[in-house]
Amino acid sequence: MKNKAKNWFEGLRNNLVKMIEDHDGAKFKVKSWKHAGKGGGIMSIIKGDVIEKGGVNISTVAGEFSKKMQQRIPGADKDPSYWATGISVVLHPVNPNIPSMHFNTRYLVTQKRWFGGGMDITPCLDFELETEKFHEDLKQMCNTHDSTYYPKYKKWCDEYFFLKHRNEARGIGGIFFDYLNNDDFEKDFDFIHDVGSFFHKYVNQIITKNKDKNWTREERKRQLIKRGRYVEFNLLYDRGTKFGLETGGNTEAILMSLPPLAEWE
Repeated sequence: MKNKAKNWFEGLRNNLVKMIEDHDGAKFKVKSWKHAGKGGGIMSIIKGDVIEKGGVNISTVAGEFSKKMQQRIPGADKDPSYWATGISVVLHPVNPNIPSMHFNTRYLVTQKRWFGGGMDITPCLDFELETEKFHEDLKQMCNTHDSTYYPKYKKWCDEYFFLKHRNEARGIGGIFFDYLNNDDFEKDFDFIHDVGSFFHKYVNQIITKNKDKNWTREERKRQLIKRGRYVEFNLLYDRGTKFGLETGGNTEAILMSLPPLAEWE
């Protein structure tokens, strides 16, 4: 089960990197890193003409949770050992007509085991029609696995990606889930597989549709201000950021989600 999850994340990483490079022309810079415990990961960063900054990271690590974290992680209260594998993607485009996009999926094993992850989209311009189609397609994908997934995971995403200090959503939402274990690995893995495939297809479609559209200085300004909201969320609330830093992950890889430029009014 561990190898199946790990291999899927690595394959998805390779497919995403190739697809984005085909659109952009620029190449990802690849850097491997070692974990403070066991294992490590590969950080891939692109800075191009289509994607101003993007990261596609994978990791497979093992170690022991601190006493503080043991109380927060299922299955770690008596045995602090863990093993985790996953993929994390963040794309900040040059063109304001393309939204910033975030995706991650992971498989974590303690005395218990589960999948987690999700995706969300952060446009800075009017995105009403695209939002409706994105959510309808996402709902259809979820419904092929379980009709309760989409409403449950959409609500979780809406509540999670919310900037409490500003009383506003980070973007248009998506799905967010954690502790997914139906006592049927193949069923859960099939869902994880389709979540990744959906994101790959969506990124390809939205870049193809919008990368050659014209944009104005005012639209660029709106993009940079929206990126500021992205920074605020990831530094104040993001669980993945906190988890990575608290477990001795690679700081550069953890903070790759931050945009290259941002503004505040």
